[in-house]
Amino acid sequence: MPLSTTSDLTLYSHPQSRGSSVLWLLEELEVEYAVQWLPFGEAMRTPAFLAINPMGKIPALTHLGVVVTETPAILIYLADYFAERGMIPPAGDPARAAFYRWLLFAAGPLEAATTAIFLGWQVPAQTPKGTPAEGFVGFGSLTRTLDVLADHLAHHHFVCGAQMTAADIYVASQLALGIYYTQAYPTRTVFSDYLARMHDRPAKLRAEALSG
Repeated sequence: MPLSTTSDLTLYSHPQSRGSSVLWLLEELEVEYAVQWLPFGEAMRTPAFLAINPMGKIPALTHLGVVVTETPAILIYLADYFAERGMIPPAGDPARAAFYRWLLFAAGPLEAATTAIFLGWQVPAQTPKGTPAEGFVGFGSLTRTLDVLADHLAHHHFVCGAQMTAADIYVASQLALGIYYTQAYPTRTVFSDYLARMHDRPAKLRAEALSG
């Protein structure tokens, strides 16, 4: 949809940020929305924006007086609010469990493991309490995390099965971040095939054009 100057639904974002996932979903939903592009730095620390997100970071979403921050939360909120658009499986459908599982798997283990590798963080063998550190950090290891996701995608066209959902947007965005931007790990055929399916979607191409 064209970027609107007046809308009850406003995304605060930057073209090179996690907000690109939200913009992609908004295009998939085909609802009217507005975007406020914010440059990194002082613009995100003004009193006006801090009143929306006291963390001073993007993306953030305002909708009918509600504020939603954190990319996974925004994706879930939008998919659920506009459930008739098909970006979240119906309540009671077993695919709904897969939706939550894999979106939050990407937001938790996958993003954490990728960040650790990219920033050179080394997970020690043990915590200060003498317990295994791999269990404490949650993702175990990057290899284990990637193996689990690769095995799932090898048997499912999308993370919830045959239906593409907002969970796929976050999984694809995190994979692209790890493979192409941070280059924290090499791609695998199963990931390349999945990303090709996702990145060829008209809504994804429209979102990229809107981001400039």
